[in-house]
Amino acid sequence: MVKIRLRRMGAKKSPIYRIIVADERSPRDGRFIEEIGTYNPNLEPSEFKIDEEAARKWLANGAQPTDIVNKLFKKAGIK
Repeated sequence: MVKIRLRRMGAKKSPIYRIIVADERSPRDGRFIEEIGTYNPNLEPSEFKIDEEAARKWLANGAQPTDIVNKLFKKAGIK
């Protein structure tokens, strides 16, 4: 199954995440299919950018977002 999830990047104790589409069996920071956005929880308020067209395409193809990504999609008005 394909998941839309976060991939951790950035420095120690200062994470920045990329929103990626990956097979659920691959590791968190491992191989992925496509990068569709970024999320920075360090800023106040949190900053995120999502390629809406790509996100809608993957959701239509059956990709399942994780809980956090689902919240970000709702804030962006995608889901």
